[in-house]
Amino acid sequence: MRSIMNLTAKGRKQACAGTLRRLLCLLLVLALPGAPALAAPVGQGDSLTIGLVGGNTDFYNPLVLQERDLASLTHLVYEGLIVIDDDYRPASGLAERWESSPGGETWTFTLKEGITFHDGTPLTAADVAATATEILRLATDEASPYRGVYSSLRYMVSSVKAVSENTVEFRTRRNNYGFLFSMNFPVLPAGQVQAARPVGTGPYSVAGYMPQDYMLLTANMDWWDGEPALKQVMAIFHQSSQELVGSYEYNRVDAIITRSLNAAQYRSGASTLNVSYRTRQLETLLYNNASYELEDVRMRRAIRYAVSVDAIASTAYMSTVARTDSLMPPGTWMYNDLTSSVRPDSRQAEALLNELGWTDTDNDGVRDKMINGVKKNLSLRFVVYEEPGESVRINTANQIASMLGGLGIQCRVEGLAFSDALARLKAGTFDLALAAFNVDPVPDPGFLLISGNTGNYMRYKSDRMDKLFTELRSAMDRDAYQMKLLEIQALMVEDCPLISLYYRNGAIVTRRMFSAARDLREPDVLRGLEKGPTPGQ
Repeated sequence: MRSIMNLTAKGRKQACAGTLRRLLCLLLVLALPGAPALAAPVGQGDSLTIGLVGGNTDFYNPLVLQERDLASLTHLVYEGLIVIDDDYRPASGLAERWESSPGGETWTFTLKEGITFHDGTPLTAADVAATATEILRLATDEASPYRGVYSSLRYMVSSVKAVSENTVEFRTRRNNYGFLFSMNFPVLPAGQVQAARPVGTGPYSVAGYMPQDYMLLTANMDWWDGEPALKQVMAIFHQSSQELVGSYEYNRVDAIITRSLNAAQYRSGASTLNVSYRTRQLETLLYNNASYELEDVRMRRAIRYAVSVDAIASTAYMSTVARTDSLMPPGTWMYNDLTSSVRPDSRQAEALLNELGWTDTDNDGVRDKMINGVKKNLSLRFVVYEEPGESVRINTANQIASMLGGLGIQCRVEGLAFSDALARLKAGTFDLALAAFNVDPVPDPGFLLISGNTGNYMRYKSDRMDKLFTELRSAMDRDAYQMKLLEIQALMVEDCPLISLYYRNGAIVTRRMFSAARDLREPDVLRGLEKGPTPGQ
């Protein structure tokens, strides 16, 4: 296949050398006192070898870990009070039960009995309180450039305390049903919240870790939820997507986890399964609602009618995305399917542009209009930034510019470094922008849509929208919360302050099905591995 053809002789030599180093390191780990022996050959029995890019840090503390793929491994090691199930609803994790005060000012969680950390110490409410307190400290540390993975907890929690050995109380900042989704943070021992390599309570413990080489996970036979299906998970780290794909094709690993578009070359078949997982990365096309060309909603709708998101997804992204017409994940209880309102329609787009007075008076292919006695061309500043090693967003911007150009809307695409693009967004010196956001597990897109909020680079202002979010953030009942989310999405489509494009997908390419989970999502990509596949898989 093409990925093999692209491996140079030097690359093959480096790959083999890296594999030898990893095998030597593994032998050293297995020689340590108490380290388990391999239970079965790779790809058989009760062990699994996974390849991924990363493993460059000396630590794997989940509160500060920034490597996305490594985090998929640590999710097998650490657990939260709640888990988010296949239906994207909060379910019991370390907490046996929970209840809120009548007005939602406090939430009280009762821990399950008999849970211990991997070093044998019992889990207590003090550990939960210490972990949450450390997350809040990181989130508010002005001296730190990185606020931690779970920094959004500061918007939900004002304080936390252990009220008994197995009961912990949270005082909330937002009294609503969405609070429960913030309780999936990993719980660490109180004395190890700042440790580089803390122990956890999960189905697997770390038996060995060598940065840039491997991480060995072994089954926690004392796990509170039963004996894990797989007894051993060996993760081999790679330094590039090309090296990762090569390892899979040369059968060095049973499965790979990747966000690379190269995974699209693998289709599910007799020998390989390609399982998509949804990342937290939401791609959007932002409008500057304060630009004179875009301040009228009819112009914003015209552009939406002109852009074929499905065409972009199938070409630039090779269908490795989860299309969404709102800001919520598709296929979940939160999602308002508004496809009929946003499908491409060039006739509608042209009619709206004509209605606004934008016509091509000089037949140069660009629409124009007299404004205050001066002829203005319909020419938009289009800002885009790219992720390292990719050109997909630039390609997307050029596709959109071509689609708009067909209707006489000129786009001046400017590819910038992330810091420069962010400065332009903050200053408002743009008309269109392709921008990605990491969406929090809590279903609340207020950061984008509330007037003046942190991610509202569109300068969108709506009293109706602000009111809906006030009502959402006081809804304690799930049905009431869902209803407000649906109304918010409907108003977003009506006002069209931005175009929601898609969530980026990653892929697990594997020769063995190892999980029965229906909804795989970042960072809990390997969810269900501890239970194994359903019979017949």
